[in-house]
Amino acid sequence: PAGEIHTPDQTSTNPTLPQQHTNTTHTMDKILSRVSTAAGALAAGAFTVNSCLYNVDGGERAVLFDTLRGGILPDVREEGTHFIIPMVQRPIIIDVRTKPREIPSVTGTKDLQMVNIKLRVLWRPVIEKLPQLYRELGTDFDERVLPSIGNEVLKSVVAQYNAEELLSKRAEVSARIKAELIKRGAHFHLTLDDVAITHLTFGREFMKAIEQKQVAFQEAERQQYVVLRAEQERIASVTRAEGEAEAATIITKAMEKTGNAIVEVRRIDAAKEIATKLARGRNITYLPGGTSSDGGSGGGGSPGLLLNIDK
Repeated sequence: PAGEIHTPDQTSTNPTLPQQHTNTTHTMDKILSRVSTAAGALAAGAFTVNSCLYNVDGGERAVLFDTLRGGILPDVREEGTHFIIPMVQRPIIIDVRTKPREIPSVTGTKDLQMVNIKLRVLWRPVIEKLPQLYRELGTDFDERVLPSIGNEVLKSVVAQYNAEELLSKRAEVSARIKAELIKRGAHFHLTLDDVAITHLTFGREFMKAIEQKQVAFQEAERQQYVVLRAEQERIASVTRAEGEAEAATIITKAMEKTGNAIVEVRRIDAAKEIATKLARGRNITYLPGGTSSDGGSGGGGSPGLLLNIDK
């Protein structure tokens, strides 16, 4: 129609454009396919490498379970990174560091007293025997071995001592328990570095008996002191009586020689002592006696008076 402008079609004018677009798309598909293939191969390689490696940390050892060679291999893997065959071998990591464990036990003594005792044991497995240890007891070998042998040794050793000997010979008892436990632990491929008694108590009846014995001992000591005191008092009384008898003998002999002079001397000394004590008293007052009828002051008058005047 008149006035319309016809624009020529670029496809018809340039027939190479669709072919270039198709080539570009095909190239990108090839690149993406190669990238995905490489990523898949890398992931598969990383998974394979990770499956073929395992680490043994410090203070640990590993034993291998091999399905083709019939179970646990005899060698022990040290610390570090090691290779395994995936789906065929499986590592078992075992801690070989020294660990503490407390073993409680209630047992009887030689004199049939019940005692509560606790042991602290520092133990570790024998590294060379880890394959056999795992094959026979598994990874929880300490739970299976230590409580049983600990109670067995405690009961056998404590039964050889009296209750008092457990207190007085504690070091000897601990040494015997340690020696027996080391011997028993070696049978199960366990090394015991230290064994010590951390808790030792007796039953209520025994503690009551000890208290009564202590009270009886103190009472015996007190009675012994009373006896010694009475003996000393007896000796003092005898000595005092002997002294008085000797003094009486001396006085008798003196009176035979001097008559009543010694008695007068003693009377004067006693009067002086009484006068001194009375003179020091604050409430003592002396009133002289009355005179005789003729005004004299002779002995015919009344004697003087001593008055005790209270405040």
